[in-house]
Amino acid sequence: MAYIKRLLIVDDDSNLTQMLAKYLLSEGFIVDIANDVYSALVLIKYNRPHLIISDIIMARLNGYDFIKVLKKDKNLCMIPVIFLTAKGMTKDRIKGYKLGCHAYIAKPFDPKELLSIIFNVFNQFKLAYEYNKYYINQVYQNNKFLTSLTSREKSVLSLLMIGHTNKEIGYSLNISIRNVEKNVSRLLYKTGTRNRTELLKFFVDNNLKFEGE
Repeated sequence: MAYIKRLLIVDDDSNLTQMLAKYLLSEGFIVDIANDVYSALVLIKYNRPHLIISDIIMARLNGYDFIKVLKKDKNLCMIPVIFLTAKGMTKDRIKGYKLGCHAYIAKPFDPKELLSIIFNVFNQFKLAYEYNKYYINQVYQNNKFLTSLTSREKSVLSLLMIGHTNKEIGYSLNISIRNVEKNVSRLLYKTGTRNRTELLKFFVDNNLKFEGE
């Protein structure tokens, strides 16, 4: 079950923030409002938002200053920011993206377009999360496999990877061919492969690497 997302709107235009908050509340979000960056930073301490919608031109600290503060804080740097502002010049957009904003919409805007962008940002984060979870699991499984190998099996596998025959492996490791065959058999069993070709393919497909590689 998906939990409700909290949004923070930061803009010194009270009419705009009230209108936008009402619309986003009707779409099922929790919405906080701040009329300046200082107020926003106080709110964030107590209620960390999942996404921030911020104006750029504001008194004292502006939107660019705001995102700089967020990016310097390890607890806040991953909060996505959408700039919603009257500054629509290309150079302004480039500056915003360089500072780390996820989207940039010039006023006046269609609330439905903003809503689509909000969902798109959340979907991007979801995809990134799923990919990272998959990658971490793969690393764990790969490391689990590698740590299950004996030092002799690792040595044999390393030589197999560079195309050595059983005889060449035995000579390099100063062990009998029979001993090499036993280690290769154990490697085939642990990887669920049937022959040397499948074993090497398993190693490559899973991007397995020994420490130091």
